[in-house]
Amino acid sequence: MSYQPWGRHGLPGQAGPGSHPPQVPQVSHQMSQMPMMRASHADRERTIDVLKAGFVEGRLGKAEYEQRLTRAQQAQTYGELHALIADLPQGPMAVPAPAPQQYPQPYQPAVPRTFLPPPPQTNTSATAAMICGVLTPFYGITAIPAVILGHKARAEIRRTGEKGDGLAMAGLVLGWLAIGFGVLIALVVILAAQG
Repeated sequence: MSYQPWGRHGLPGQAGPGSHPPQVPQVSHQMSQMPMMRASHADRERTIDVLKAGFVEGRLGKAEYEQRLTRAQQAQTYGELHALIADLPQGPMAVPAPAPQQYPQPYQPAVPRTFLPPPPQTNTSATAAMICGVLTPFYGITAIPAVILGHKARAEIRRTGEKGDGLAMAGLVLGWLAIGFGVLIALVVILAAQG
């Protein structure tokens, strides 16, 4: 003889309109997985304990409690027992663990400057490229060293992580502008001489 899950009015059968089927608690997992397996005396006692707790907490009325208690004592399978307690909590509810208490960090003295790594140095080739680039309006020949030193400095900066990329780029720009301007002047002079 098998029993239907209990409805909203405490009677076995179909659930009432608008009601949802009871959620299966994790404690009764074994009962819900093997409904046809024969129940033991210990299984019946556990089910009766759940019913008693439901009655004491006010989840079950007296008549419903007595009716379910009688059926639990006569139940033969896990499925019959599960139908009696599927809508009741079984065992203590899971309580989330409290968040770990935040303690202030202990005082940490500043590291002495003697043990700190040295700050990154400015690349010397980048500085030289900038100086040569600035001197190109006065000494046109410094444009070529500005370009050479600028390319050299940028390669070294990528490899070593030094500072000075902006200086190297400025030296390159000034050097190339001076070279381009010099080439343009030479072309104008050549064309004027031929004309």
